[in-house]
Amino acid sequence: MNLSITLATAKRILTQLRHDPRTIAMLLIVPSLLMTLLRFVFNNELLFSRIAPALLGVFPFVIMFLIASVTTLRERTTATLERLMTMPIAKLDLILGYAIAFGTIAVLQVGIATAVSLLWLGLDVIGSVWTLLLIAVLDALLGMALGLLVSAFATSEFQAIQFMPLFVLPQFLLCGLLQPRGEMGWLLNWLSDVMPLSYAVEALTQVTRSAEFTGTLARDLVVVAACVLVALGLGAATLRRRTP
Repeated sequence: MNLSITLATAKRILTQLRHDPRTIAMLLIVPSLLMTLLRFVFNNELLFSRIAPALLGVFPFVIMFLIASVTTLRERTTATLERLMTMPIAKLDLILGYAIAFGTIAVLQVGIATAVSLLWLGLDVIGSVWTLLLIAVLDALLGMALGLLVSAFATSEFQAIQFMPLFVLPQFLLCGLLQPRGEMGWLLNWLSDVMPLSYAVEALTQVTRSAEFTGTLARDLVVVAACVLVALGLGAATLRRRTP
């Protein structure tokens, strides 16, 4: 691993995003707008405080998945990655560069959405706000890592978006946000147990309702972080000298 190459890759991605104001707006503003819309839909601070923390993780997860998959696919189809792979650069340098770039965006995205929710929308969190931020950022990074991974299996940007129903929507439906996981049938409960978003939502729910840092919360954090690393590792494995 070469730190200078990794940082140069991250700088290149951030520079490209900076010249696309619509993407920047989507990344940084849309989660806050969605949280604001949610607050006025419920029109009840208590109900909003019960639902909103989990969505602070879900919204960035979905958005980062879309942006990362489309951005990375564009680099594959335009042969940018192929040209980079002809240089003396390790796969790990490339994938970590992407992770740092999108991770920086994720921190800003989650930070803005959390600040708006806490300071303006009346979100009440019993536990640590810093833990809430950590979980939400990990969730955004998970979406980014999965987006990098699925970009290897798409041949067009439209096809990359089509992967969303396969990788994102089942996790949203089974994560426990719409229905407690324990009340689902055994098959759905088993499926939810192998989906990382379930652990992120469980952790966010715990932070909302308790100030205690429990073993379950620690386990959920480890599971989500491990899934991010596994997805990044699989994404690195898809990098090859010849891209489609």
